[in-house]
Amino acid sequence: MDLKLPITIVDELSEHEVRSEGELDLTSGEIRHVRYLDPQRAAQGFPAAQQDYEFTMGILRNGAREVEFRIEVDTMRARYSVTASELLELKVRAAKLFSQRPPKLH
Repeated sequence: MDLKLPITIVDELSEHEVRSEGELDLTSGEIRHVRYLDPQRAAQGFPAAQQDYEFTMGILRNGAREVEFRIEVDTMRARYSVTASELLELKVRAAKLFSQRPPKLH
């Protein structure tokens, strides 16, 4: 089964954050097709390689609801991924997120 979900990636630096979008492969935990939301960000290099880098998290959304999760960073290859244990927990949380009815708006 080929299941990929769009996610938001947030790299936390000491003074600001860098946001990007990517595609999470729920089979392997790999994150591909990363695009910075700020076009000038790409020229500044991989955020996790910066001296003031702190951590990276992901956000999976369904309407107004969202699930946050931890993202692992490989600075040598400039890649993101999700560990097997985090991926398993995320699958459970995502199933709940996508099976809930949308909130009523009135």
